[in-house]
Amino acid sequence: MRCFILVGALAAAIAAAQAPPRKSAPPSVDSAAQLAESGHCREALPLLKTAVARATDPETKKRLGLDGVHCSRTLHDLDSAAGFIRGLSSGFPNDPEVLYLTVHVYSDLSIRASQKLMVTAPTAYQVRLLNAEALEAQTKWDDAATEYREVLKRNPSLPGIHYHVGLLLLAGPKTDANKEAARREFEEEIKVDPSNAGAEYILGELARQNEQFPVAIEHFERATKLDAQFADAFIGLGRSMVEGGRSADAIAPLQTAAKLRPENPAAHFYLGTAYRRAGHREEAEREFTLHQQATENVRLMKQEIDTGVPASQQAAEPQKAEH
Repeated sequence: MRCFILVGALAAAIAAAQAPPRKSAPPSVDSAAQLAESGHCREALPLLKTAVARATDPETKKRLGLDGVHCSRTLHDLDSAAGFIRGLSSGFPNDPEVLYLTVHVYSDLSIRASQKLMVTAPTAYQVRLLNAEALEAQTKWDDAATEYREVLKRNPSLPGIHYHVGLLLLAGPKTDANKEAARREFEEEIKVDPSNAGAEYILGELARQNEQFPVAIEHFERATKLDAQFADAFIGLGRSMVEGGRSADAIAPLQTAAKLRPENPAAHFYLGTAYRRAGHREEAEREFTLHQQATENVRLMKQEIDTGVPASQQAAEPQKAEH
């Protein structure tokens, strides 16, 4: 009898040894979040990556993603932070908290890359470009232009540099000399990079301001061909045609501009003007009405930005006061 018991126990032990190991249960969402939110980021981060991929509830997914960003930044793991941000941006593209963190994560990535660039290639022209861009952000136009020109000395065919210098000249004093110098920079840019729609657009605007309407129209037309989504270029083209006595021709580009940017008051104003001068009164009135609506929307948006209070809430305040 004892022999049979021993044999049975031995068989059970062998079977247990040969059986595949039991998989441990995946970490729960709560345990991953709790670890993160209690400051145990090193332990939490791998669990958060698994949990956020499996989560189906939107609020849970957002919580895990935010925890993942915070832990990644705490551990200086910016690659993981960027991964969490991509997921959050996809699921919550207009969420203020997500947008706020997105700014900081990509700012951190930018700082890390710039520091690495300065350490690994301190003499590269890209270092001067970074310095020029930093000076430009500080509105130190002359210093920034000097840096860009230093880049051009060593890299005369580098796209985008003449364009930046031209913008800096226009940002400075509004003198004829500055405008003329800027015009030359944009022309040089087009020689280096014929696909620069922005340079064509500004050359068109400079010509329009000088009432050189045929020249302006040529530049604006090239800008619209280089970038079919460039609404401001279509507005500039239509406006130049209206001011140059070609109102009927102006209707088509201005219609395109109004479709691309229906919220832009200028598109509706100049389209209304083109319609009116071409004898289309009803269409003109419609566009002027849209212009008024768009202008009011811009005013309300600016008011929201200035006050930090949504327009709908501002409208409700007087009603509350009456009660």
